[in-house]
Amino acid sequence: MKRNCLSLMIGALLASGPVLAQEAPRAAPAAGKTASATNLDSITVTARKREETLQEVPVAVTAFTSEALDKMNVQDISDLDGQVPNLTIYAARGASSTVTAYIRGIGQSDPTWGADPGVGIYLDDVYIARPQGALLDVFDVSRIEVLRGPQGTLYGKNTIGGAIKYISRGLPTRNEGFAQITVGNYGQLDAKAAIGGPLGGADSGLRARVAVASMNRDGFGENTFNGQPVSDKQINAARLNVGAYAGDDVDVQFALDWIDDQSGMRGSRMLAPNPFTPAYPPMDDRYDIRSGMRNLNSVETKGASATVNWRPNDDLALKYVVAKRESDSDANIDFDSTPVKLADVGGAYTDNQVSNEVQLNYDAGGRVRGVVGLYQFSGEAGGQIRNNFFNLQFGDTRGKVLTDSIALYADWTFDRPAS
Repeated sequence: MKRNCLSLMIGALLASGPVLAQEAPRAAPAAGKTASATNLDSITVTARKREETLQEVPVAVTAFTSEALDKMNVQDISDLDGQVPNLTIYAARGASSTVTAYIRGIGQSDPTWGADPGVGIYLDDVYIARPQGALLDVFDVSRIEVLRGPQGTLYGKNTIGGAIKYISRGLPTRNEGFAQITVGNYGQLDAKAAIGGPLGGADSGLRARVAVASMNRDGFGENTFNGQPVSDKQINAARLNVGAYAGDDVDVQFALDWIDDQSGMRGSRMLAPNPFTPAYPPMDDRYDIRSGMRNLNSVETKGASATVNWRPNDDLALKYVVAKRESDSDANIDFDSTPVKLADVGGAYTDNQVSNEVQLNYDAGGRVRGVVGLYQFSGEAGGQIRNNFFNLQFGDTRGKVLTDSIALYADWTFDRPAS
């Protein structure tokens, strides 16, 4: 379905940047003018956990700046589906903010607690272990990087398909902010805003930034059994970042994020009459349903992190990241899409995770540079699935998965001297 919308930028003070993810060469300079030393615009990425330009990274990565995302009207990371080669990403069954992602055909479609995703999703260096709440809405973002292919060396065992890195906008050294309202068809009304800057004066060493977003849209269809909307959107989100800077060598940054998704039941289409319910043939509109289940699809995720950066000299940089995330979700899925309790499934999921990571970057500006890190993860995921088949309550599946992981990684580059 084609989306029509109108964006109104109010007081925008966003930093400018390159528009395209992978730039084309510029035209040749006019006669008598000296060609620039750089023919391609540079996008700084952290695909190998150290800052490099997009042209220097020897991996398959596509990066989008905030300006590019805005021009392409990317509302959440599922809108990158048609922008990145070999990427398939969409909202999983049930909630609008639960992600299903594949890169080069490798991924995971089942959002239950016992399944690890094949594509790792990261929010500001923090791994999001479960798909619930991982379909991140795009607001106040610096850039998004999509790494294609296995990334196990630097990103762990669960990134056999690739990784998606969402990098939010950093803490500014001067007061700035923006506000944006988007209206569109199907009653779309999105509001996004952010403001940040130094606290207590430019020389105080304290900076902060807060960003909020509310995304709302009417349903694409209707539940004709009870008149409720189908595939509507009601998502609120917020992020708070606070940083303390002791000169240019040491800083400590704290981050909080919150997402609340109260969108309604997702639409589905019956392709052929069900022999058990001949009175309910397929409907004309693909988004309309006749479900008798309660219109429940609720996802709430919360996260907190602290990052310490220390640069003892010009060649070394040490980073420590500690993070905690948790989520709770409830979803109803009517597989037969009729008022009859033929195949009605309800699910409730919980997730808690704690991670610690230490990174040491070395770059002396010569032929040798790299990163060494130690990563630790502890997680607990569980839930309950209630299966009602033929109104006989077949199955009540419950479980819990405990995960403890620790890894040591290194990635080093040696440039061959010029002959």
